Amino acid sequence: MPEMQNLLAIANEVKEKHANFSISEVNDHCVRLAVFTGEYDWHHHPDSDELFIVLEGELLIDFKDQETAVLKANDSLLVPKGTIHRTRSYVRTVNLCVEHIHAETVITEESKC
Repeated sequence: MPEMQNLLAIANEVKEKHANFSISEVNDHCVRLAVFTGEYDWHHHPDSDELFIVLEGELLIDFKDQETAVLKANDSLLVPKGTIHRTRSYVRTVNLCVEHIHAETVITEESKC
């Protein structure tokens, strides 16, 4: 029988300010668990959509040419491949991210400003 995981129990073991790691693979996709406060660099994934699912806290997703999306617990948002974005949070936030296993992350010039 497959091993069951309790995602919030795993997240509660994280003591770092930022942690992002794979918890499972589904076909050719990876399910990552992120626990963080702060912000990530502006970036995009040229060959992979990215699905965010918030479990706890509040996740802000900034876009270069759109309004910021505000996700709270149980909210999800699909970011299409090639879309320049960054994630940030002001409170401890736990979210799942689903993307292609070999998704490339390209840091953009906005991060260097």
